[in-house]
Amino acid sequence: MAQLEIYNRYERAMFNTSVRIVKDKALAEDVMQESFLTAFNKLETFKGTATFGAWLKRIVVNNSISAYHKSNKYVPLDEYSIKGEMYSDEDGIAEISNKSPKVQHLLKIMKTLHPKYDQVLTLHFIEGFDYEEICDILNITNANCRTMISRAKESLRKKLNL
Repeated sequence: MAQLEIYNRYERAMFNTSVRIVKDKALAEDVMQESFLTAFNKLETFKGTATFGAWLKRIVVNNSISAYHKSNKYVPLDEYSIKGEMYSDEDGIAEISNKSPKVQHLLKIMKTLHPKYDQVLTLHFIEGFDYEEICDILNITNANCRTMISRAKESLRKKLNL
């Protein structure tokens, strides 16, 4: 019963996190389900240093990145647009309104960037991970992370003509 409550509480936010990374709704659903199973099976490893939602989100992000690399495909935003964008929870997930044309335009432009740039900007600005967390997730150095984010922002600025 407690697992169902946890699932119901986090499933929308975790699905949106996954779909932003894997860019495929069906794959994101699979990743999300697998992530919940992993979390429930590894509950004894949860140390409580972060909130449960943050711990679960880390599992979802790691599984999503692995699934994305395995599928190795890029799906344009128009083909699989995200309904409702993200939903807020107590872990600070930003709420993005799907009614805002500026937000929709920005997300659409981000999807035209190199997949690594899109991924790192999504992790940093949308998912709210700091540099150190992104380094852990992507298994890159701090210098590489900062360079990648800087180049991604510059690429985004050029596409937005700023």
